[in-house]
Amino acid sequence: MTQQGEDHHHITDDGGTRLTDEPRQSAAEAWDERYRSKPKLWSGKPNQQLVREGGGLRPGKALDLGCGEGADAIWLAQQGWTVTAVDVSAVALERAATHEKAALERESVHAEGPGEIPSRIHWEQCDLAEWQPEGTYDLVSSQFLHSPQFAWQGPLRAAAAAVKPGGTLLIVGHHPDRLPPWGNHTAAEMFYTPAQLVQELGLDSPEWQVEVKTTRERVTAGPDGREAMIGDTVLRATRLA
Repeated sequence: MTQQGEDHHHITDDGGTRLTDEPRQSAAEAWDERYRSKPKLWSGKPNQQLVREGGGLRPGKALDLGCGEGADAIWLAQQGWTVTAVDVSAVALERAATHEKAALERESVHAEGPGEIPSRIHWEQCDLAEWQPEGTYDLVSSQFLHSPQFAWQGPLRAAAAAVKPGGTLLIVGHHPDRLPPWGNHTAAEMFYTPAQLVQELGLDSPEWQVEVKTTRERVTAGPDGREAMIGDTVLRATRLA
C-alpha cells in the first residue's frame, strides 16, 4: 500500500491484489472505506509533475481524473483553470469540497475586491470503469490513477478522447520497475511505462504530438520514515486534430 507521505492522491490499494473475476467490493465502496480509515489520506499538496508540466500552460477548461481529496484540482483553479474534478469516492469528494472552501476563504481574505470568490471547480462522482467524458477540455490530467477495481487502459483512453484539438493530455503514474520497496506492490498490470501509454492510447498517430515521454526519479518516504528512490512515468502530449 502506498503511504500517506507521498504527494499523489488517488493511487492504488495494491496489497498484492490482482485484477480477477472474483466478487469484490465495488470501487466506490473500497475507496470510501479507505478514505474513512484516516482523516487525511494524502499530503494536501499538488502533484509535483502536474506543477512542473502544467505550470506553463495557458488556463482554460481542465479535467482532473481521479481527483481524490482535491489538491490538484484546487491548484489548477488557483492558476485560473475552470476544473471538472471526478472521483469514485463520495468521501474523498466531500473532503475535496471542504478543502476548496477553505482555500477560497483564504483567497477572499487577500483579495482586493469585496465579496467571496466563487468556486471554479465542479466536483463529480462517477465510476471510472464506466466513465465517459462529456465535452472536451484544454487539459486532461490523470495523476496516479491505479486501482485494483479496473484496468487503467479504459479510463485513460477515455481521458485522451476528452482532449480538444490544441489541448494537453498529462498522465503520471508509478513506473512498474521503480515501485516503492515497502508493501506488496505485486499487481504489475496496474502500472505502466511511458511506451505502454503511447501504444495503448494511440499517441503515435498523426493526431498527437508527444512532448514528454519519460521516467523521473524522486525520493519518497515509507510508513516507518524510511526513504526510497522510486520512478514516475510522465507523459504529456498535445492533440493536433
